[in-house]
Amino acid sequence: MKLARACAVGLALTIGLAACGSGGGSTGASPSAAPAQSGSKLEKTTLTIGIVPVPSSAPLFIAEKRGFFKEEGLTVKTEVIQAPQAVMPKILNGSMDAFLTSYVSLLSINDSGAAKLKLFQHSQEAAPGIAGVVVPKGSAVKEAKDLKGKTIAVNVLKALGQTATNAHLQQAGLNPEDVKYVPVQFAEQLAALSSGKVDAAWLVEPFLTSAKTQLGATQVIDTMDGPTAGIPIDGWGVSEDWLAKNPNTAAALHRALSKAQAIAGSDRNAINEVIPTYTQIPAEAAAAMKLGVFSAEVDKANFQKLADLLTGYGYLKAKVDVTQQIATISG
Repeated sequence: MKLARACAVGLALTIGLAACGSGGGSTGASPSAAPAQSGSKLEKTTLTIGIVPVPSSAPLFIAEKRGFFKEEGLTVKTEVIQAPQAVMPKILNGSMDAFLTSYVSLLSINDSGAAKLKLFQHSQEAAPGIAGVVVPKGSAVKEAKDLKGKTIAVNVLKALGQTATNAHLQQAGLNPEDVKYVPVQFAEQLAALSSGKVDAAWLVEPFLTSAKTQLGATQVIDTMDGPTAGIPIDGWGVSEDWLAKNPNTAAALHRALSKAQAIAGSDRNAINEVIPTYTQIPAEAAAAMKLGVFSAEVDKANFQKLADLLTGYGYLKAKVDVTQQIATISG
């Protein structure tokens, strides 16, 4: 339980997606800038990037550790954020250049009209075993169809947990209205389960493992498999205005992040090395934690699948063409 609580803030945000909060103040900068590889003059050389202290931020810290930002003539400062929605004023006034965002948050912000954002660089997509619905030991619920009439805890309503669970309920012949979703923070869900406050809970790692080992809970749905396999979780976002004003800087930042993303996708040890430097996750836990997939680019079909699910459940007002959500970077 101690590890689960220590990780609560960050992990609730990486998969919780639509939570609200305020920005934090910890920062870290890369070495002093050197000439950019492309030879183009950078519009900005010092950038502030909003990060969440979770595994999906690892590529940025790999890029910093290996000098990729310095190679591009960039100095990167990081600021811990609690949710993309909370830092939109900074994104809009230019005091924050880029930020880690869930795909649901990016779609929701664009749908609301609060800002015009673009996906700048993909980070992580779903993989089996990283999130699921569990029930307490001794529960009569043995599979998805048994959840009819039950109460399910999710960290945030109308976000990824509820969306993914709905898809699996429908596959089992139920409607989303056949269950009741209630918001319960990840760190409080184990207590809610053990006390009977809820019948089931949607959990992510390390809470998923904690529920199984500490409560004897049983997983009845793997919400990152089957109809939701491969859906994108999060990536780096920027505003359309920032892209237009800083094309050379955007290209330089993208090159650095892309190189680091490739390393994250091929070398798990590189991720394990940096996670303890910017999170409260101990090295041993970081190495044992199940992760999603760090692929080079978002799979557009899976991105569209996520958007269509959100629209179908009424969580977005308008149907989305996801190709319009992705930035075009030149250089």
